[in-house]
Amino acid sequence: MFLIEGEHLIEEAYKAGLLKTIFFVNNNPYFDIENYQVSEQVISKLSSVKNNQGIVGICSMKANFDLSNKILLLDHIQDPGNMGTLIRSAIAFGFNTIVLDECVDVYNPKVVRSTQGALFKIHLIEKNIVDFIKEYNDYYYLATNLSSSNNLSDLKIQKDKIGLILGNEGQGVRDKLIDLANIDFKIEMKSMESLNVSIAGSIIMHKLN
Repeated sequence: MFLIEGEHLIEEAYKAGLLKTIFFVNNNPYFDIENYQVSEQVISKLSSVKNNQGIVGICSMKANFDLSNKILLLDHIQDPGNMGTLIRSAIAFGFNTIVLDECVDVYNPKVVRSTQGALFKIHLIEKNIVDFIKEYNDYYYLATNLSSSNNLSDLKIQKDKIGLILGNEGQGVRDKLIDLANIDFKIEMKSMESLNVSIAGSIIMHKLN
């Protein structure tokens, strides 16, 4: 279970069937959910932001395991904002399953807020990426690598099942994962060496969409 706050996230959790309990100050939009009217002091204690919207919910974590044809594999992503953006972009571009290897907690309040409800639509698997690749070898794996001679714009992937590997903000994708991938590549750029991982990941997922 985890906490969410704000009307938009609570509505998305409700539509996903994951909202279990709500605490509200003035307005309760969901009378078919266990609910409690509380004081502003109680909401402020539960909230992780200064200017809360007066409503907090308790949600169940998604328990279903599903593998989509396009998978995002995240190698030691640590920044909550990056994680939230990557989850939103993954849903937007059809990467409906994410494999997490030693990443920031996706139920961190900052991650939850930044997903804007996409967290309730994604399938999450916590697993060592090396083990995952060995177990699911029917996917075509692509890894980002700033030293690669392959450019994103030149990739022509004719595979039904693909896995995109993105790496840590400071270190990138680990060498052993690059070695296991079917191909490595980089985004060709002008006057810059690299991009923020969430920006790069969004660009790549759009290209592979």
